[in-house]
Amino acid sequence: MTSAAAMGKMAVSCECVPELTARLEELTRDCQKEELVLVSMTPIQSLTIAFKEQRNRKEATQPLFETFVNILTAQLTEIEVFTDNPDSNRNRQLEACLRLIAECFRCLRNACIQCVKNQSHGRNVGLFEPTIRILHLLRGLGFSQSDDLLAAIRCGLQFLGNFVTGNEESKHILWKSAFPDLFLHYLTQSDKKVVTYCCMVLFTCLNAERTTDLLNHTKGVELAEAVIKICKKEPELDWAFLIVTDQFLKCPDLMVELYIKLNNHERIVVLDLISVKLSEILGCPAGSDDLSALMKLMQFLASCFLEKCMAVLKFTSATEEENEEALIVIRLLDILCQATSNYEKFSYLQNSPGLLETVVDLLYQTHLAGKQQQNIFSINQSLSFTDQTFHPAVGFKAHLIHLIGNLCYHNNENQDKVRELGGIPIILDNCSIDDNNPFVSQWAVFTIRILTEQNLKNQEVISQMAYQGVADSAMLNNMGLQVEEQDGKLYVKSQGKSSQ
Repeated sequence: MTSAAAMGKMAVSCECVPELTARLEELTRDCQKEELVLVSMTPIQSLTIAFKEQRNRKEATQPLFETFVNILTAQLTEIEVFTDNPDSNRNRQLEACLRLIAECFRCLRNACIQCVKNQSHGRNVGLFEPTIRILHLLRGLGFSQSDDLLAAIRCGLQFLGNFVTGNEESKHILWKSAFPDLFLHYLTQSDKKVVTYCCMVLFTCLNAERTTDLLNHTKGVELAEAVIKICKKEPELDWAFLIVTDQFLKCPDLMVELYIKLNNHERIVVLDLISVKLSEILGCPAGSDDLSALMKLMQFLASCFLEKCMAVLKFTSATEEENEEALIVIRLLDILCQATSNYEKFSYLQNSPGLLETVVDLLYQTHLAGKQQQNIFSINQSLSFTDQTFHPAVGFKAHLIHLIGNLCYHNNENQDKVRELGGIPIILDNCSIDDNNPFVSQWAVFTIRILTEQNLKNQEVISQMAYQGVADSAMLNNMGLQVEEQDGKLYVKSQGKSSQ
């Protein structure tokens, strides 16, 4: 059955935006503050519905936004009174106030959808001030009081997001008003929608300059840390991931400070995001800002690998499969392999101090550990499906060999270093099938070819190994190499090519 009140609401809903604007202004002009909720809710709800359509948004005028400033300012006063003197007898009045605030924000949210004119109207009449002040005050009311409180906060954040989207002047005002405290508070709440909408507003505001503000403010890195925690806790929340990949990673100094503060679980999240971003930009123009920032960050990650890499040897124990430091080493190695595979953009890593030496040494250490006792670094040729297949260190030695090859590509000095460090025999010793290192033989072939390219001394080392029976002909043939004797000396050459 349709009540008289519902019929009245339907009639109002049919009015056009100018009529609703005039009605709202008339109803709110002279009413007492305790009547404001009763007289204004219905026309505001009608406007909320109307503004879902673009043609209606175009009919909004600046006086409408002035009316909203007046309504919100009045409700702001109500909240301030309650905050200063909490009184349980006024809870119902507060809830009515919150419902009106939520509906105002809901209406304004719809009014600003892809509408620069309405964004400008709201900014010109000072709509930012009561909105930000209300959201600051709502922080003090706590999240356990009512659904009305949550609705007011959610709609307020959604409104701010639509208010500033595509409008740099509005973003500047919001950033000055909300950074860092408002963002930091709502990013760390338990309500998932509040966190989502806050991330959306933060992402919309950020640019290179404001991301740098995070580094320069005492609470800025704390805010960035809160975003990473969201990425870990809510992996399906795209806004948080976009903040990291599209903004934070453009500021390598911020990422370094952030990485140092994070715990190991959170560092793994960051490394995974870096890997995603790295895959994305490897196809971008060489001069992109993203690439320049990531190149600087990669130097830091290489130093982290040098510092922590021996932690992976903890995997020699069957009880250490979840060791966080070792897991980070694996992620770092994957990223270094990924980056150095693009010689054009990341060849500078070939000269990273101590990197090649450390990788060769780590290959030796893991290979030796696998020979001393049965563990994940031992060569496994069982060709059977075992629990080891899911061990985090599966493929680790293969990736070390891969990285050695990348670091030696077109680099005679590094080729010589591998020989001087005794790396060639270890690589040759990993040319067989190994279930614990899928494709290790292919990476060994790749790396040996790079090590012998235009390098007679490395070719000679392999020749002597073949002569001594350490490297057999079948192994070398699989690598596309063969050994020839000329004038009493052994030479390695590529099959089908003359010796060098």
